[in-house]
Amino acid sequence: MNKYKFKINGNQYEVEILSVEGNIAKMEVNGTPYDVEIDREIKQQKTPRIVRSTNVTTAESMPAISLTNKPVESKGESPIKSPLPGVILDVHVKEGDKVKQGQKLMTLEAMKMENNIDCHKDGTVTSIKVSKGSSVMEGDVLIIIGD
Repeated sequence: MNKYKFKINGNQYEVEILSVEGNIAKMEVNGTPYDVEIDREIKQQKTPRIVRSTNVTTAESMPAISLTNKPVESKGESPIKSPLPGVILDVHVKEGDKVKQGQKLMTLEAMKMENNIDCHKDGTVTSIKVSKGSSVMEGDVLIIIGD
């Protein structure tokens, strides 16, 4: 529970309080166990309880808003968004490049880790919205893939 060091009349004492129940404290002094009676009962402090308010919203009650990209089968242009805030370390494609699903497009450093940003469909890079060294936030459009 708690450890203390006392020096009484030049003698060193190491005291460890093991438990306190009512007015009896179980402790060890220099390795020897003792039950010590305390003049008054020590009130144990209560651990605070966290109580949630009743109006907590759940995932089912909130509309789905996608900040990041997901596989898309549709025709036309589709953006690839940043999955989390970070810095663009490298851009592996150029505008006009043909790309395949799963191909690495960019490397994003986030929380001191490198993350690959991969293509989610076959197509052509129509626009690159960031460059090497750019800081991005979650949901920022990084690149646009067209057909």
